[in-house]
Amino acid sequence: MASIRLEMALHADPANVWDAVRDVGAIHTRLAPGFVTDVKLDGNARIVTFANGMVAKELIVDQDDAARRLVWSIVGGRMTHHNGSIQVLPVADGCRLVWIADILPNELKGPIQAMMQQGMDAMKKKLESA
Repeated sequence: MASIRLEMALHADPANVWDAVRDVGAIHTRLAPGFVTDVKLDGNARIVTFANGMVAKELIVDQDDAARRLVWSIVGGRMTHHNGSIQVLPVADGCRLVWIADILPNELKGPIQAMMQQGMDAMKKKLESA
């Protein structure tokens, strides 16, 4: 199984960053505009449309306010397994955002990691401008 872990420092209030992450229906406006273009809620899932045209159904697995951690799983599509999480960790001058994805098949690691990096760049731009 391929495991991808990306981290970044944010000069932003951890509570504000977590509030944007936990707002699962507003990725396209509050968290990563430009990377995500639309989100539709569907029960305990969200249908996410990315700027490259890809659409993913993401089941929300857990939203842990105490740990500031969101977990989801993509169902359907080319991946036979996907588990993703974002966690917001407070540090002295802001916070660290950690995004982890475990995926199968392994061959998708490169393209998925590249997409995740685009997402991180969009989040940094949005969250530090708030």
